[in-house]
Amino acid sequence: MTTQFLMYILYGTMALFLIIVIAYLLLRRRMGKSEYQQIRKLRQGTEVNKFSTEILYQKLYITYSKIPYIKTYIHKLRRRLEIIDVDDEYATRRDSAKILTKVLLILFPIVILSIIATHTNYLLMSIILIFELFMIDAFIDGSVDSMDNNLLKEQLDFFAEIRHAYHEFNMVEEAIYQISQDDEKAISRQGEKIYEVLIANDPETELEKYYDIAPNPFLKEFAGISYLTKEFGDRKVDNASLYLKNVNNITEEMQIEILKRDKIDYVFQSLSIISIVPVLFLEPLKKWSVGNFSFTQSFYEGKGGMLVQILVILLTIICYIMLRKVKNNGSTDRQATNQENPWQSKIYKNPIGKRIVNMFMPKDGTKEYLKVQKLLKDSASKLKIEWLYVNRITYAILVFAISMFLMIALHRVAINWVFTEPTTDYDLIGGLTDREKLEAEALTKSDNQFLYIFQGKLKTTKDEIEKEVRKSDDYVEATDEEIATAVDRIYKKLQTINSEFLRPFEVLIALVFMIIGYMAPIWILYFQYKIRLMEMEDEVMQFQTIILMLMRIERMNVEIILEWLERYSDIFREPISKCVNNYEAGAWEALEVLRTDTNYPLFIRIVESLQAAVEKIPIIDAFDELDSEREYYQDKRKETNERLIARKARIGKIIGFAPMVVMFVGYLIIPLVFIGLTAMNSSMSSMSATATT
Repeated sequence: MTTQFLMYILYGTMALFLIIVIAYLLLRRRMGKSEYQQIRKLRQGTEVNKFSTEILYQKLYITYSKIPYIKTYIHKLRRRLEIIDVDDEYATRRDSAKILTKVLLILFPIVILSIIATHTNYLLMSIILIFELFMIDAFIDGSVDSMDNNLLKEQLDFFAEIRHAYHEFNMVEEAIYQISQDDEKAISRQGEKIYEVLIANDPETELEKYYDIAPNPFLKEFAGISYLTKEFGDRKVDNASLYLKNVNNITEEMQIEILKRDKIDYVFQSLSIISIVPVLFLEPLKKWSVGNFSFTQSFYEGKGGMLVQILVILLTIICYIMLRKVKNNGSTDRQATNQENPWQSKIYKNPIGKRIVNMFMPKDGTKEYLKVQKLLKDSASKLKIEWLYVNRITYAILVFAISMFLMIALHRVAINWVFTEPTTDYDLIGGLTDREKLEAEALTKSDNQFLYIFQGKLKTTKDEIEKEVRKSDDYVEATDEEIATAVDRIYKKLQTINSEFLRPFEVLIALVFMIIGYMAPIWILYFQYKIRLMEMEDEVMQFQTIILMLMRIERMNVEIILEWLERYSDIFREPISKCVNNYEAGAWEALEVLRTDTNYPLFIRIVESLQAAVEKIPIIDAFDELDSEREYYQDKRKETNERLIARKARIGKIIGFAPMVVMFVGYLIIPLVFIGLTAMNSSMSSMSATATT
C-alpha cells in the first residue's frame, strides 16, 4: 500500500511538471505577439532591479553616520564633496559612502596583514595599527583629488560645447543652460548653478556666494566672465568674440593645470607606497635575519632593535605627512571650510584650558604675536593662533607621555630578553643545533630561578648568589669551577636587570622630545610656507591670464582687477586684500604699499602696470605686452611648471626613500656587520686564549 501510494505521488508530480511546461510554452507563444511585445518594450528601462548599488550606498551612508569613529570621516568627506556635488544631497551621500567603502576595503586587508606580521610584537603592532588609521585621511584625500581632477577634465569638454552653443544662441545664460542638461556629469551641476546665478534677481550677490563654493578657480573665472558679458555685453576683438576668447584663455589655463597635476600624480604615485613599505617589512626582515644569522637575535630582541623600529616608524609617519604636503594640489582642500566646532576651540573655551594656553601664547600686539600670525597667513593655514597653541601644548604633552612610555617599554624589553635569551657559555657565530638549543634554554630556565630571587636587590653579592646556587638541585653534582662560572653568569645577568630602570638623563631626553613636539606645529607651518613659495611664479602667471581677460572689457578699472586678483590669490592674498581695503583712501598709495609689501619681481611688475593704469594710461595700454607676448608667457608658464615638478620630484624622492634607507642600513646592514664582526673577534680571542694555554 505504501509503495503504491508513493508511485501515485511520483506520477502526479510528473504530470504537474508536464502541465507547467506546456502552460509556460503557451504563454511564451502568446507573449511573443505584437501587443505583448509592445508592452514589454514600454516596460524596459522602468523596472528597478532588486539589488541597486545606488540604494546600497545611500544605506551605507546612514550606517556610517551612526558609527562613532567612522562618523567623523564621513562628515569630513562630505564637506569636501559638497563643493563638487553642489546642491545635490543624493550625489554627495552616494560619493561619500562610495569613497569610504573603498577605503575600508583597502584598509582591512592591510590591517590583517599587519596583525599577522607583527602578532608577536604587541608594541610594534599597536603603533602600526595607529599609523594605518592615520592613513585613512590620505586615502580620502586621494579619492577626492581624483574626483576633482575628473571634474577639471570634464570642464574641457564643457567649455568646448559652450563655444558651439554660444554661436547658436548668442546668449551666455542660454548657452550654459543647454550644455548643463547632462545629469550624468558633475560639471553639469556646476553649470546649472552658474545659470541660476546669471538669471537671479541679484546676480552680483549670488555670484559672490558661488565664489565661496566653487571647486576650482577656473569655474570662478568662467562664472565671473559670463556675468560680466551678460551685464556689459560682448564685443569683437580681432573679428572674434571677446567672451569666447576669454573662455579659450581659461581652457588653456586648465590644460596646463591638468598636465601639471598628471605629471605630479605620476611622480608621486609610488613614493607614498615606498615610504609606507618599511613599516610593514620590519617584522619579516627581523625573522629572516635571525633565521639566517642567529647572532643578530640579541640585537633584534633587545633595546637596539626596538629603538631602530621606533625610529623607522616615526620617520615613516613624518615622511608620509611631508609627501602629502609636497604633492598637495590644494583644490577642494583649500576651498572646504571647517563648519564644525573643532576640538581646539572646545579646549580653549574651557576656563582652565584658556588659562593654560594664554600662559604660552604671546600677547596680542607683541612682535612675537604678529610674527606667528603672519606665519599662519603665509602658510595658508586655517588655524587660529589660539588653536595653534592648543596644538603645540597638546603635541608636547603627548610626545612627553609617549617618550616616557617607550623608554619604560625599552627597559622591559631588555629585562625580558635576559629572561628569555638562550644561555651559552661561548660566542656563537653560526646557528644552534636542536640539542644545543634545548640545553641553552634549560640553562636559561635554571638561571631565572636565581634571578627571580635577587631581582630588585641592588646590593646583592656573588657570595649570596653562590649560597643559593649550592642549595639548588641543578648544581648538586657540580664542581667548584662550574659553580663559579654559573655565579659569574647569573651575577652579570642580575646586574643587567637591576640596571634597567628609568634614569634622570632619560627623563631629560623625554623633555627634549617634548620641546621638539612643542615646536613641531611651527616647523610644519614653515614647511608649508616653503612649499607655497615654490608655486609663487605659477600664481603670478595666473594673475596675468586674469588681467588679459579683463582688460578689454568695457568699464573695467583697476579696483575691479584688484578684487579679481584677491579672489583667485593664495600666496599673495594678504597684501592684495590690504590693498583692496585701502584703495578708497588713495589708489596710488594703496598700490605703492602693495609694491613694497612684496619682493617678487614678476608681481611687482604687475603692480607697477596697475599704478600706471590708475592715473596715466588706459588699462589695455598698461598691459599691452600680455596680449602681444601671450605665446611667450604660455611657454614660460610650461617651463615654470616643469621646473616646479622637477623640484617637487627631487624633494619627494629624498623624503619617500628615507624610511627605506634607514630600515636597510640601520635595521639590517649595521646589525649584520657590527654584531658579526664583534662575535668573530670574540671567537678569535677565545681561540687564541685556548691555543696559548
